Amino acid sequence: MVGRILTVAQQKGGSGKTTLAAHIAVALSKLADKGVAILDVDPQGSLGTWFEAREEIFGEDGTGLEFRTASGWGARREARSLARSHDFVIIDTPPKTDADAKPAIDAADLVVVPIQPTPVDLWATEQTIRLAEREDTPAILILNRVPPRASLTREMSEAIAQSGYDALQSRLGNRTGYAASMGTGHTVIETDPSGKAAQEISALVAELQKRF
Repeated sequence: MVGRILTVAQQKGGSGKTTLAAHIAVALSKLADKGVAILDVDPQGSLGTWFEAREEIFGEDGTGLEFRTASGWGARREARSLARSHDFVIIDTPPKTDADAKPAIDAADLVVVPIQPTPVDLWATEQTIRLAEREDTPAILILNRVPPRASLTREMSEAIAQSGYDALQSRLGNRTGYAASMGTGHTVIETDPSGKAAQEISALVAELQKRF
């Protein structure tokens, strides 16, 4: 059975794509029989830098993931190749580059779009949603870096509902643990498995699995 391909995309920078991609990949790796591959098509290479740090901690055979890079239309070929030998392939895409994001979105079974709960971020998200629609790939929003201020989050949830965009119920809070864990090649699932951030990731992945 061919594995599922999940592309994390957002044309607006600073949305937390790489952190989200890494956390989803590690969470799924604990559930997958054939393993999880991550594919970095962002020229900045942040996901690759995180993976190298992970290799230093766990060793080349202990990361729980397979890592590849690709660019342009090679991303689609690489993703589909990895899907033949893995349960899941997670793709991290660059912001503001349709040429690089388009093949990764075309190859995906589902596009995950992280969005911070601000009007500006919601406006900027339309470009990513439209790109997914052109490739006939379903897309879903994930509220990321959600602040404790409940009123703003509620307003943004209502705005997303009015926009007609699909969104997960699960949300990720604005927690320092996400970035801190990434800096050491880990995720919050490993650095604080009983913490609130780890619970958020587990809930998010469980909801994603239902979509698959």
